[in-house]
Formats: sequence, structure tokens, C-alpha cells
Amino acid sequence: MQYRRLGSTGLNVSVVGVGTWQFGGEWGKDYAQSEVDEILHTAKEAGINLIDTAECYGDHLSEAFIGDYLKRDKREDWIVATKFGHHFHSHLNRTDAYSAEDVLKQLDASLLALKTDYIDLYQFHSGSDAAFDQEELWTMLDKQKQAGKIRHIGLSLNKSNSMHQVTHAAEVGASAIQIVYNRLERGPEADVFPACDRYDLGVLARVPLASGLLSGKYQSGTRFASNDVRARQNGEGLDETLQVVARIQNEEVPEGTNMAQWALAWCLRHPSVTTVIPGCKDPAQVISNAQAVSLLDKE
Repeated sequence: MQYRRLGSTGLNVSVVGVGTWQFGGEWGKDYAQSEVDEILHTAKEAGINLIDTAECYGDHLSEAFIGDYLKRDKREDWIVATKFGHHFHSHLNRTDAYSAEDVLKQLDASLLALKTDYIDLYQFHSGSDAAFDQEELWTMLDKQKQAGKIRHIGLSLNKSNSMHQVTHAAEVGASAIQIVYNRLERGPEADVFPACDRYDLGVLARVPLASGLLSGKYQSGTRFASNDVRARQNGEGLDETLQVVARIQNEEVPEGTNMAQWALAWCLRHPSVTTVIPGCKDPAQVISNAQAVSLLDKE
């Protein structure tokens, strides 16, 4: 495993982390604690030290699975990132909640679920610029940093890739940006990444495998089950994307190279990217993701 400094946080994070939305049950599978334990144990054995979760991956469900594992492991060995800004109600059904009063309650609920007394990276979760522009929110979070509940603040951008939030990140005490970035979605290269370099913001690249589409496992005609978040892509648009993926696999991925590993290494080769946080359904995928590091020294 390789490690990089996460912007001005000074945290040394593994270049491959573990994304955990799947533990919330919205990716076509419900998890048991034993399965989560095996995934996280395998990640640790592979040198991974970063877990990314959120308040609304289930109603703190993903956090609770992680917390149960952490209480039986060494908490200090992990960098735990979670998020705030939503209430989970049911499958893909959330409401926004960004007020200082509500976020404080969310923070305490996350700490309880994670069974820890501090969060390494607490991230503003896909909020609008209006939600971002609340001085009382950032004042409250700064107080929680002083109290030791939070070590660092981050911003997990929504699909608009708000430059307003990026350029004002340092002013609200944020040290890292989480953003969608992969071979199919290169928008951050134009504006977000140069700003992150300028302000020394660490970058967590989420959806680095394009929700699994860049794994090379799916062919045109694939349809996802209704309990899988990817079902929203079903149809002609999905077929067109998979045709693009097939072209990338044929033209860009070296023969004999695992496409998922290639796609993760592709993200990590961008100098602005600190770490990728792919999801993983089982220990085998954890191992495969971690092995992407072996491609970083290859052309």
C-alpha cells in the first residue's frame, strides 16, 4: 500500500480506501455484521487505513456496522470519515438538514453509531451553496473541533461541483474535498483540482469505478435490480455508457490488466488526487482494489 498526505490535515491516508454506502443496504444486498467485519479486516491486512461512510447510508446503519468493528479493533489505526446533512427515511429517500442545531444532533448520533469519541474527517454532504453559506454552522463545527469530537472538516461536493464551496473551503475550516471523479467523469480536472492544489485541499475521489461500470464486468443490456441504487441508470443511457466502457477497455487498458484496478490507478495518477474510495461487496473486491497500487509505477 502507498500513503499520501491529505491536504493540510496532515493525515497520511492509504491511496485506496473503503467506501461503505453498500453497508446501508441500497446496493442490492443487506449486510450482516460478520460480513462487514471480514471486509474491514481484509482492508486492514492490505494496508488500507481509510473508511468513508455517511449519516444517511441507512439511518446511521453503515456507521453502526463500522462502529461495532472498531470497538473490537484499534481505533487509532483507522482514519474514519463520515458526513452530515441528511436524514434517511427509506430506500433512496432522504431529507436535507444542514442547520447548526440539527447537524450537532447528527454528529452526536454518528459518534454513538461509530462507537468512538472523535471523527477524523467530518464532511458537509452534497449541500447547496445556500446550505453552505451559514456562518452559525461552521462556528458550531469549529467548537466541536475544539472539543475534540472532530479532527478535520471536509466538503463532499454534489454533482454541481460548486466552485463557491471549493474556493471558500479554507474559510470554513475545511481541509479536504470529496468529489466524483473517474475515467468517465473528468469534470474536476478543469477547475476543482487546480483550486485544490492552490489551497492545499486533499482530494478523495468517490465513484472511481463509475458505480462498478468501469470494472469491465457489465455488458450492454445489463439491468440492475430495483433495490440497487444503480437501477436509476437502467435503459438506453446505461447501454450507451457500457459501450463507451467497452471502447475504453479495448483501446486504453493494457491486455491482461484487470480493468477495475486500471481505473483506480488511472484516478490516482492525477497529481491532485490523494485517495480513491471505491465500494466493495466482499473481501475479494477489497484485495483487488488494493492491488491497483501495483499499477502506479507502470506506464
